[in-house]
Amino acid sequence: MNKSEMVAAIAEKAGLSKKDAEKALQAFIDETTDALKKGDKVQLVGFGSFEVKPRAARKGRNPQTKEIINIPASKAPVFKAGKAFKDEVAK
Repeated sequence: MNKSEMVAAIAEKAGLSKKDAEKALQAFIDETTDALKKGDKVQLVGFGSFEVKPRAARKGRNPQTKEIINIPASKAPVFKAGKAFKDEVAK
């Protein structure tokens, strides 16, 4: 499912126009992104949580040249599914 399909599904389920559903989805994405940039955790009970996990610097290998390269430390967004969400998907 891509973004436009998601917008159409939200609009139908919530009884909103596609324009309003797209605004709502974009607002959710923007607010989640802003919270994660600030280092906050976003928890949606029953669905899951979004947070940022640090990745340590490490050595890697270029698969084409077999040369060892340094991979710098970074931050990665992580989603952890909640129990109710996992149970619903597993049905």
